[in-house]
Amino acid sequence: MSLVKICGLATAEALEAALAAGADMVGFVRFPRSPRHVSLEAGRALSRAAAGRATRVLLLVDPADAELDEAVAAIEPDLIQLHGRETPERAAAIRAQTGRPVMKALAVAEAADLARIDLYRASAERILLDAKPPKGAALPGGNGVAFDWRLLAGLAKAPSHALMLSGGLTPENVAEAVAVSGLSAVDVSSGVESSPGIKDISKIAAFVKAARAAFAARDKDRRVA
Repeated sequence: MSLVKICGLATAEALEAALAAGADMVGFVRFPRSPRHVSLEAGRALSRAAAGRATRVLLLVDPADAELDEAVAAIEPDLIQLHGRETPERAAAIRAQTGRPVMKALAVAEAADLARIDLYRASAERILLDAKPPKGAALPGGNGVAFDWRLLAGLAKAPSHALMLSGGLTPENVAEAVAVSGLSAVDVSSGVESSPGIKDISKIAAFVKAARAAFAARDKDRRVA
């Protein structure tokens, strides 16, 4: 099954655009240094508006237990995305503490980075493969940087994890990313913005449309082959 996630949604208008476009997953960021950070009150309202319409994802970065409990109570996510330096043990503890499935983001720059996927076999239901942040970057993700998608060739055939591709995706390049990587799930944030943290409604619609078309074209090619 193919999935499209729009992350970093911080306004009702952007959320509605993502839902109207048919996004499967919508992400809300709780990380004060991010331009996409939402307050607990805003996150609660957005999450309630999305309930039953898409999978609600709460993005956290190395959360302490108290922060974790507070955010989960307010936003009531269906899935928790861990985008920091969380170890497999910490990911497992977070899953146990919250009763929610976990998606662990891993930074990728070279083939050796993919070895970390297996470390999270028992603690994360999904792995997000994101580009390694540029040197000196203030954010662990959402930097609009892509990595070499050819590194992922063949990973989609491995049944051990549900993999999602992120990092530098845009409406213009998502078709190539799908074709090259072979993955069936994509995540975008900065690639559908007019400026950091400001979502562009037309870009959201264009991204979802392009991703869906790319998945359909690839599946058609596989059937023919």
